[in-house]
Amino acid sequence: MQRDKQTFIKASDRIRTEIENAIKDGSLLPGDSIDEAELSSQYQVSRTPIREALIQLQAQGLLTSLPRGGMIVAKMDLQQLMALWELLAELEGVAVRLACQRMGADDLEMLLALHEKSRIHAETDDVAGWQQSNLEFHDLIYRATRNPYLRMELIRIRTRTGYYRRHAFGALGRIRASFEQHQVVVDAFRKGDSDAAVAAMVSHMRPAADARGLTDVIVNLPKNLLAS
Repeated sequence: MQRDKQTFIKASDRIRTEIENAIKDGSLLPGDSIDEAELSSQYQVSRTPIREALIQLQAQGLLTSLPRGGMIVAKMDLQQLMALWELLAELEGVAVRLACQRMGADDLEMLLALHEKSRIHAETDDVAGWQQSNLEFHDLIYRATRNPYLRMELIRIRTRTGYYRRHAFGALGRIRASFEQHQVVVDAFRKGDSDAAVAAMVSHMRPAADARGLTDVIVNLPKNLLAS
């Protein structure tokens, strides 16, 4: 009985994590349906652990239930997206402040190395390579906060908004500008200037610096994947 319970927990956790990762990397898009029968066949499990995983993902805001049953990857309307994007920018600032205060020499060395390694992606406009380096850069900062709850919340919001942000970012072709913004953050870390690091990161994470920039972001968002 105990072994069955442990197997159930492991199965539901594995399914939840893999669906979450699929949403994060864009394999599952807002509005895509979640097929319980297909998942049951894929993972060779009953519907019970699948439903448990889906309920957890719904509680995280990543899935939405349909009136007639079933679930889809959650869509957001423009107001919801902008509100979460704004919150993400502010929480990134909190993470930077804590990381600046708490990171050790090894953390800083890894951050500098990772930033330098990402230069090639900026110079060659390698979108996929940059996106992966960017995730690693931010996650290294999250881990340096020594606050797993803050990291968990940041990852949750990044996952919910990721496709929309990547789409706007890619459409605007801002890889080199983003690399330069990372450079400002890195320089502030190197100097131990937490105020400068926070200001640089919040500015980096905001959707735009002015009304014109915000208009460009909105125009480039995938309208078919926004909630009506």
